Order: sequence, then structure tokens, then C-alpha cells
Amino acid sequence: MPPIINAQSITKQFGVTPLFHNISLTVEDGDRIGLIGPNGAGKSTLLAILAGQVEPDSGSLAIRRLARVAYVPQDSRFPSGVSVRDVLERAMLAASTPGSGAPGLSNLGTGDEGRLRELAGRTGFPSLNAEAASLSGGWRKRLAIAEALVGQPDVLLLDEPTNHLDLAGIEWLEELIASAPFAIVTVSHDRYFLESTSTQIVELNRIFADGLLRVRGSFSRYLEEKQTYLEARNRQMESLRNRVRTEIEWLRRGPKARTSKSKARIDTANQMIGQLAEMQSRASSSQAGIDFAASNRKTKRLVEFDNVSFIIPAAPGSAPRLLFSGLNFSLVAGSKVGLVGPNGSGKTTLLRLLQGDLEPSEGSIRRTDALRLVYLSQMRELDESLTLRRALAPEGDSVIHSGHPVHVASWAARFLFSGEQLNQPVRNLSGGERARVLIARLMLQPADVLLLDEPTNDLDIPTLEILEDNLLEFPGALVLVTHDRYLLNRIATTVLGLDGNGRVARFADFAQWEQWLVEPAPAPAKSPSPALSSVAPGPAGPARRKLSYLEAREYAAIEQRVEASDARLADARARVADPAIATNAPALQQALAELASAEQENESLYHRWAELTEKAG
Repeated sequence: MPPIINAQSITKQFGVTPLFHNISLTVEDGDRIGLIGPNGAGKSTLLAILAGQVEPDSGSLAIRRLARVAYVPQDSRFPSGVSVRDVLERAMLAASTPGSGAPGLSNLGTGDEGRLRELAGRTGFPSLNAEAASLSGGWRKRLAIAEALVGQPDVLLLDEPTNHLDLAGIEWLEELIASAPFAIVTVSHDRYFLESTSTQIVELNRIFADGLLRVRGSFSRYLEEKQTYLEARNRQMESLRNRVRTEIEWLRRGPKARTSKSKARIDTANQMIGQLAEMQSRASSSQAGIDFAASNRKTKRLVEFDNVSFIIPAAPGSAPRLLFSGLNFSLVAGSKVGLVGPNGSGKTTLLRLLQGDLEPSEGSIRRTDALRLVYLSQMRELDESLTLRRALAPEGDSVIHSGHPVHVASWAARFLFSGEQLNQPVRNLSGGERARVLIARLMLQPADVLLLDEPTNDLDIPTLEILEDNLLEFPGALVLVTHDRYLLNRIATTVLGLDGNGRVARFADFAQWEQWLVEPAPAPAKSPSPALSSVAPGPAGPARRKLSYLEAREYAAIEQRVEASDARLADARARVADPAIATNAPALQQALAELASAEQENESLYHRWAELTEKAG
């Protein structure tokens, strides 16, 4: 049987630079393809071409006769006034009436109501009457996928489907893909999602001779195969480089070009030189220069939540809603907190409480003086009328980073933008490129606390790895909302989990939070606070673990010990850097020993401080 989709020698470009050139890709029955690649490589454009939404500049696209292709783009939007039921009914009618534009709903058969409810149940919608446009991003994505499934496709094309799904939504999608009878092509940068859903990986990237690399197997298998490919390519380049060096030396000796043998060798030498230049051009790759600026604040205790509760006020026709209660939590320098919970459980509200945009319904929040918080919203707001130059440097042709001026062209290059792109409008940028612009702006603000709301959306995997490294090295505090489980497990030292029903608790890792979600909630307190008595009871998080008498004395004094240790460490580093000591071998050896001792003591104190802070709540 022929492939469902057969794309051959496809080329597409916008402006002067091609996205991809002469690439070929087939989709067969049962394929589970994860499509990856660097930002700007053209993944979304390729998916739209496979869906028939965009025409290639050259090449051919063949769809198997009678095959049905369903496509879910990154941004799922629905007109106002349309319910979930309306969306699914219209999709059912369109699927049963080929070529129909906006059919009347009266054409639905009597058996379609059961099918519609079964589909809504599979998607998880509690109500068919909710307005589609008012749903959260995650539920709009679920609805868009349900809409695509109505037509019983032979292949489903998904563009970054996990960007707006919460963790429960991602698990739902993983289960759907595992049981799907149709082929699926997914553009994604979520490494755990790719590992669990893909049986082959295709990377769209100019570094490969064919413009892409296709590996059958899991994402981890793909990483092994890619490494093998790159090592073989490097060996080939080195061999070719040596041959070119020999031929250039021969050409320099001025060979006589009268014989056909000499002419053939000159032609061969020129061909090898051109081949090497092409390979070196493909092999060259750049990485975004991400480096968050810290404020170098000496104070370690930054924010303290004391018995904090938050209630969403009653709207017309509805009761007040308790998001969480009884939250006791301290944020200190070096904290790496992962904030997790279902959509609507209060993650963004908690970030706004940290910022001071909202006040708690009960309890208090204390912030250190002149606290600098820097916030990256998942909304990715950028003025699309701006040029890239003005988006990166609003005030002129340079920016100030770490106290030094940097020309906008150099700043743009650090985030993988070319000089030709500076005068292009922001609206022409891909989702990943826009994310890099926002990170570039974020880096110009020194921070005590970084608040990052879904920072991984649209970032390619190499940029994600650089982001992870820099978040690990950031000396201030970090609060991270993300559905990227790989990032969460690598970065977060504490997980603050919400359940969407009023409970909040702290965990050592993501797996503990998942287990807690399925555990039955404890009975509510017998004497609820007056402020909470009129809302649906939401049990508070687990009680604090009490410090022993000796631990309490240690905890009371540890901040001063940390500050003294920081001073000793700074002094030890200054001694090693002192030219008079650096040129004196015995003195330098002693200074290095003192530095190693100071570093070990400092690290041990910070670790102990984190343990006591966690235990004290």
C-alpha cells in the first residue's frame, strides 16, 4: 500500500533564506513520528505543507486516495458564542458531508448524540455547553484535538500540542496516542513526551546532508544514532580536510595543466574544496547565549508565606472558590521551586501573590526590602508592529547587560538572529524566535527572584538545554511553572503542588506530587476560619514537621553563619587572585587549600540551611 503522505524534494523559503531545500518525507500507516529541529528550521511550515494548508515552492506532495488528513495548529481559537457542543456537531456534519461549509445542525442523525457524548467523554469535557472561546488554553487544545478526531483521520498532524496542556492533559494525550488506530506526526520539544509517544524521530536541520535525519526508535535511541552520525561526519570531514590540504599543496607547486591527467586532478581538487566548504557550512551551528543576571543581594531570606489562603470571589450565579489554604513557605536565595497543578488550580495566582499584584485572603506575605522580581509570562506578549531591532533594544542601538553596553547587532547574534533580521517585523518570527526575544529582554533585568511561567514553550531542544544549565547556575531564587517534566526533574529542588480543590503541599519531586493527587483528601478541620466557612472546604496542606530544640537553635543562627561563610569565601578567592600570592608558589598553594576549604564549608552550610528550611516549613 502506498504511503498516506508522500512529500518529495520539497523546498520552501520566506524572503531570501530557504527554510529547507529538497527534503523528502513519507508517512505510513501506524507511524508515530516526532518532528523536531532548531527554531526557524521550518517544522511548523513543513507540517502545514503535509496538511495541504501551505504550498511548497517546489517539489511534490501526494496524498493516498481517500485518505483523511487532520491538522491541529499551535494556536487553537474558536469564535465567541460557540459552545463545545457546537464545535463538535459542526465537525461531525462536515465529516459526514464532504465539501460542506457551514451545514445546519438539523442534519445530525439520531445516533450522533451518543457518539458526540462518547467523544466529549474521551476528551474529558465535563460539560458540552461551555463556551469554547472562554476555555483555558489547555482545554481549547483538547477541543481542537477532539474536533480533528471527529473525521476519523488516517493521519493526525499535531503542532506543539503540549504547549498549553497541563500535566494531566499531557498524560491524557499520551494515552490517546498510544491507543490511536491512525498515524500521527507531532512537532514537539517535550523530551519525555517524545520518548513515550514516538516510534521514530525526524530532525529537520540543515546540518544533515539530506536536510533531515530520520531514526526509527525512541527519542533516546535517536540521541544515540545522531551522535553516531555526527561522529562519522566529523571523521569524514577530517579525512577530506587532509586530502584537500594535499591537493592545495600540489596546486601551489604550479603543475603543468597541458595533460588531461593534470586537468582532471585540478578539477578533482576543486570539487573536493567545494565539498569540504559545503560540509563545513552544514556543520556550523550556534547556541543561544542565555545568562540571567543576578542582583548580588546579600540577604538570603527573600519571601515568606505565613498561613496564606486565597479565595476567588463569587461571580454572579456562582459561589466563592478556594484555591488553596494554610500555605507556609519560605523562599531563600538558591531555592529552585517547581510549581505544579492542574489548569485552574492557582499556579498563576500564586505567582501574582509573589509579585504583590494580589493580596492573600488570609495570612501574610513578607518580602525583603527592595526585592527585585523578574517575571516571564506564558502569554508571550510582543508588539508585532515592532522590528526585531526595537524589540531587543527599545531605547537605541545598544543595551546594558551586566553593567556594560552591548550593540544591538551583537546582542541579536547572541540569540541566534542575523543582522538581516534586525529590520524585519516581529510578526515574521517563529514561536521559538519570539521566545528567545523575550528571554533576551528578561536577561537585562537583575533579579533576586525569577518567576518563569511555562518558559519552555516553543524553545528548541538545544536552547532548552542551555536554559536549564543557566537556571541551575542562577544564584537567586527561582519559581518555575512548567509542564516539561524533564526540566522540572532536573531543576527543581522542591515541588510545590496544588490539586485544584484547595489543597497545597511540598514534595521532594514530581512523582511524589502525582501520588499525592490520587490519595484521598483528609477531612476538613472542625472549626474552619470565618473567611473560609462560606466556600467549598479545601483541606490545608500537611502540617509542618517540627524542629527539635537543637535544630531550632541551629536554624535561628544559620543565616548569620552563611553570611560569615560567604565573606570567608570571597576573601579566599581574592587571595588566590592577588598577583603577589599568584607569583609565590608556597603562598599560592596555601591560598588554594584555604579556598577549597572555604568552598566546602560554604556548600555544606547552604545544604544544611535548605534542609532546615524545608523541615521548618
